[in-house]
Amino acid sequence: MATYLWRKYANYLHTKWEKEVLWTMVDPFKRPKSFTPLVTIYVCAFYTGVIGAAITEQLYKEKYWEDHPGEAVPIMRPKFYGGPWKVYKGTVLPPNK
Repeated sequence: MATYLWRKYANYLHTKWEKEVLWTMVDPFKRPKSFTPLVTIYVCAFYTGVIGAAITEQLYKEKYWEDHPGEAVPIMRPKFYGGPWKVYKGTVLPPNK
């Protein structure tokens, strides 16, 4: 009887240890939080940039047409890129002021 009880106790401790080790391994791998807020913020930021670029280009065109009525508007120089760039069909724009 004593051997039986000691074996049961040893099995209990062993399975308890296995459960503890198993859950300490699994615990860090919880389900990630939802990505919906992050995706929503990225989509809003992207479309804000698109709308901002469209407004900037429209203001550039209107300003050019005020100074040069009836002429074709040249390509707008990039605002945040100062490096060299080439226009394939047309003339190269003058340097930034």
